[in-house]
Amino acid sequence: QVLLVESGGGLVQAGGSLRLSCAASGRTIRNYGMGWFRQAPGKEREFVAAISWTGDTTYYADSVKGRFVISRDNANDRVYLQMTSLKPEDTAVYYCAATYRPIATKNYELPAWGQGTQVTVSS
Repeated sequence: QVLLVESGGGLVQAGGSLRLSCAASGRTIRNYGMGWFRQAPGKEREFVAAISWTGDTTYYADSVKGRFVISRDNANDRVYLQMTSLKPEDTAVYYCAATYRPIATKNYELPAWGQGTQVTVSS
């Protein structure tokens, strides 16, 4: 099973940027579809972005489209989420996840999860 560790979260003002990283170990991620999800206090975990095995296909939630970019570096087993124009409503714990599917956007489709990294956007 692949092990995932997120980093890069923190406190940022509205309009600012952050870059989240997801480091994989145990197995190479080149055969995994990868995704980012987030969970705000009192809310369900929701899809943010997904990227296919080769990186040629990406999906985004409508709420982040045009502001967030997902990318991957298979050679170094890393996935990134570049977040710009951050809003207070982006405040959440952000999770990296992996699937054997080419790409996935539903929680139940991704069996491997990291522990999460907190992103807080102040107004």
